[in-house]
Order: sequence, then C-alpha cells, then structure tokens
Amino acid sequence: MSLEKTRNFCIIAHIDHGKSTLADRILEMTGAVDSRNLKAQHLDKMDLERERGITIKAQTARITYKAKDGETYILNLIDTPGHVDFHYEVERALEACEGALLLVDATQGVQAQTLANAYLAINSNLEIIPILNKVDVLGADIDSALQQIEEVLGLDTEDALQISAKTGLGVEDVLEAIVKKIPPPKPHDDEAHLRALVFDSWYDAYRGAVVLVRVFSGEIKKGMKVDFMATDKRYEVTEVGVFLPAQIKMPSLTSGDVGYVICTIKSVHETKIGDTITESDRPAAKPLPGFRESKPMVFCGVFPTEPGQYDELRDALDKLILNDSSFVFDPETSEALGFGFRCGFLGLLHMEIIQERIEREYNLDIITTAPTVVYRVTDKTGKEIEIDNPAHLPEAGSILKIEEPYIKTSIHLPQDYVGPVIKLCQDRRGEQQGLEYAGPGRMILIYNLPMAEVLYDFFDRLKSVSKGYASMDYELIGHRANDLVRLDILVNGEPVDALFAIVHRDNAYHIGTELTRKLKELIPKQQYQVSVQAAIGTRVISRTNVKALRKNVTAKCYGGDITRKRKLLEKQKEGKKRMKSVGKVEIPQDAFLSLLKLND
Repeated sequence: MSLEKTRNFCIIAHIDHGKSTLADRILEMTGAVDSRNLKAQHLDKMDLERERGITIKAQTARITYKAKDGETYILNLIDTPGHVDFHYEVERALEACEGALLLVDATQGVQAQTLANAYLAINSNLEIIPILNKVDVLGADIDSALQQIEEVLGLDTEDALQISAKTGLGVEDVLEAIVKKIPPPKPHDDEAHLRALVFDSWYDAYRGAVVLVRVFSGEIKKGMKVDFMATDKRYEVTEVGVFLPAQIKMPSLTSGDVGYVICTIKSVHETKIGDTITESDRPAAKPLPGFRESKPMVFCGVFPTEPGQYDELRDALDKLILNDSSFVFDPETSEALGFGFRCGFLGLLHMEIIQERIEREYNLDIITTAPTVVYRVTDKTGKEIEIDNPAHLPEAGSILKIEEPYIKTSIHLPQDYVGPVIKLCQDRRGEQQGLEYAGPGRMILIYNLPMAEVLYDFFDRLKSVSKGYASMDYELIGHRANDLVRLDILVNGEPVDALFAIVHRDNAYHIGTELTRKLKELIPKQQYQVSVQAAIGTRVISRTNVKALRKNVTAKCYGGDITRKRKLLEKQKEGKKRMKSVGKVEIPQDAFLSLLKLND
C-alpha cells in the first residue's frame, strides 16, 4: 500500500488514564482482533503488566481500517510504556510516529506524565490529537480538563474528542481523526539506502532477539546482510514481519512500515534502543539522530535468603537480562548477606518489576539492600570514579569531593495541598524552581531534588500529604557536589556493609539514630551485651545496646556473707567479657528484611 494510505501513531497518557483500554477498543472496532479472543490490555503480554495496569514493553499492531471516505488505510499503532523510568524508550517510540493521541482522564485532568509525554511529542514535531476519556463517568469535569489542556499544554481543544474507551463511545471518531489529521510518512531524501530505527526488542528462546523497527528509507528483507550502526555488529536477516497483532511474516518492510526484524541475535544487549539498521553492502552515510546509551540510575544488592540458591538466582538474572537490555548485574559479596549480585535499574518502578519477576517467575526468595544512586567521587589527585555501592567509597581523607545526581521534579497537585508538599520537598533538601497555575484549583510545583532523597519513601509521603491527589514526573539534570559522608553501621564493633549508606552530613545523626534504634529491636539478645553503633569514619555518632540475657547465678545462695554473691556475679561478668571478645553476632535474615523495608 502507498505511503499516502499509511498512518503511524501512538497513544500517550498518564498512568491509568485508559491508554491500553483505548488500544483494545481500536483493535476490536477495526476487526484486528475478534471480540471473542480480545482480552483486557490485549497488547500487554506479561501478567505483571495486566495486574499493575501498566505497559512495560512497547508493542505494535498493524490495523486495516476502511474509513468513511471509502478508502482503506493501514494504521500502525505503537503502544508505548507510560512511566517516567522508561522515558528514553517512549522518546524513541515517538520518533517512529507521525502523530500521537493525547489521552486525558476527564475526572483527573492533566497530570505530570501527561505533560512530560506531551512535550516529548511536541519536540518530535508530531501531530497531537487531544482526547478526553471517561466522559461518561460520574465526576467527570469536562470543561476543567479542556481548560487544563489549553492552559498547561498550549493545545487547541476546539476539535478535542470526547470518548469512553471502556464502552466504545466516540472511538469511531478517533479512527476518523487519525486518518484525517495525522500526516502520512514522508519519503526520505535518500530512499536508496536503508535506515531503520530500533525502538524496542525482546528475546525469543528459539529465534534470538526480536527487534521492533520503523523503516525510514530503503527496504529490509530476508537474506539481507545488515549493520547495527551504534554497536557496529553485522547480521543476516532471517525473518521480517508485522504484528496484526498476531505475528505475520512479510516478504519485506519498506519505507514508512513498522514491524519486526529477526537476525538470530543472541543477546538484546546487541540491540540498543535508538540504534539505526542499515544495509551492509550499501550503508547509509550517517545514522538516524537521537541515539544515546541507556544507563542504569538506581542500584541495589540482590541476595538469596538461602545461600544454596545463589546459582538459581544467577540463572534467573541471566534469563531476565535477555529480555531487558537496560538491566545490568555483577557478582557482589557482602560480609553480612554472603554472595549475591549488584543490580542496576532505570528507576524504582523498574527495580520493583525485576524483583517481582525474580520471585514470581523463578520462585526465589530474595533480600534486596536499600537502593542507592551513582555518585561521582573525585580524589585529591584529581581522579574521578563512579560509586554505586557505599561500601566501595574510598577513605574520607583521600576524597576531594562527592557529587550526587539531581533531578528536576514537576509535581501536579490541587492548590489545597501546596503547603504540605513544599514542606516535604524542603525536608528532602529540595530547591524550589517555580510554582505555576495549571487550571482551576490546580498547581504545578517545580523542584530540584537530590535523587537519593526520592528513593526511599518520597512517593508514599507525597501521596500521603496530598491525600493521593498529587502526581509527579522527573528528569535527570546532572550531578552536584554536596557535603556527603558514608554512614557505617557496626554491630559488636563489626561493620555491617549491607546497611552502609551515603548521606548528607546534616541528616547523618537522625538516620544513624533511627537505624540503631530499629536494629536494637530486631537483633535477638545474646549471652552478652551487644553494642549497635552508627559511625562516620572513626567517629561514633549514635549508639545503643542490646541487653544481655542474664542468668540468676545467685539463686542458689540462701544465706551467708554478701561477698559470696559478689564473687559469683564477678565470675559471671568475666565470663561474659570473654564471650564478647570471641563471640560473633549473627543478624537474622528477618531482621535484614524488616530493616531494609524500613528504608524502602
């Protein structure tokens, strides 16, 4: 079919605004999927995606639609992730489109990720069609939502569509708008050379990596030798095709097409998102713009609760990494937790997803250490290193400065909760950058925050102080030097490396006191007194003791001189002193689990 009859589009929205439900209705109403076989969130393949109501991996669907003008069109729907952790994947997927359906929940209005995704679409020069969803729900405020779209996003809402993705109300108008308003793909200036954009990939156990692509120029077909320009790898194409959404082989993919390519690639790490595929014999002069390496932002240690399950955990991580090129791990040894792995994630949601998949898909019980970010440490010789594990921080005397990552955070909230949210951000060392009006009764609060301060309970606290009405989005803005120190936790004089943390000096005493207090409750009593300390270098800043189990050794003394009792007590005291000098306190796994949940 000609380019004039092709439309490439995606749906962008905040979480839970009905993106996947609208995709389901489009598939159903165009006959792409029989209504008997259609299931909720049809394009989401993982159980975890359906349970959480989120999209984790991008999917495509090629839809044939006969419009009211009598013409038949090919609609290529690209279903993208919506969460901020997958910001780069969304950006690349938008580059594969000419238009976007901007979905806004009529009961909630414009939210943080609505704004972030809309700006991505605007920067990609996409034709944006604003759509109000859930207009049939009691409590929908259509006028307010339209006003927010105009004032916050700057989009004209004169022709905004009003639909209910759940019932199908107005969805036919959406299909007509796609055909009329979204432009067809433009022919490239250099159609003789193949350029295909990689915007996602996953691993198939039988055929290797399956790569989702948008072809911008040229043609890709079976038997062709192709180069991946960013990784400088060469492969032979074994299969190309499209998703209807069922997987269908095609003779070739040409300019304007969206589909998949299989080249027997053994690892998704060789298929970088944003990479350009070109023909080996006639390579393109330069790749498509916008590629950058996707780097993990959040790290934590993952350890099996049973030491004998180390090999099973390694196998599970090896299989997970086949489907997720942004997830990384390396072996790690902890004095407290034994053998495990240091894992890197795109963000907190990505970390939760991986942890849950390990436990559910591979039936493993794991302990995860408190999440940490990547710090840049410059020593006094001028050498710069990156630290993702507090235990690896050099001695304080050799450090010139420590820099931590900062994020720019946009928080959308009702104006009644501005005060409590400002206090929360100030308590987390935030710097206010702006306060903007976002429609009737709504505000946008903009803060620069240290990313480490957001990792713990910031999201929970934000929802708590705003009664659940606030939403947030963030982007990394670089590193900044601060007065940071490593907080060490010692039990009976022995460092517990799994509980080390890099904190701001001003907050060290409060955090150290809280950790020692909690440990005192969790460590079982020994035959001797156990000290629990928080220290910065050699200086102890907080201490508490776990009292000893005491046997009443004077119970058998019914009379006689008091010196007899004293002699027995002194003898007991000496025995406990010897025990303490040679004894080792084993912190139970339950204590670690409770303490690390406290830090989450």
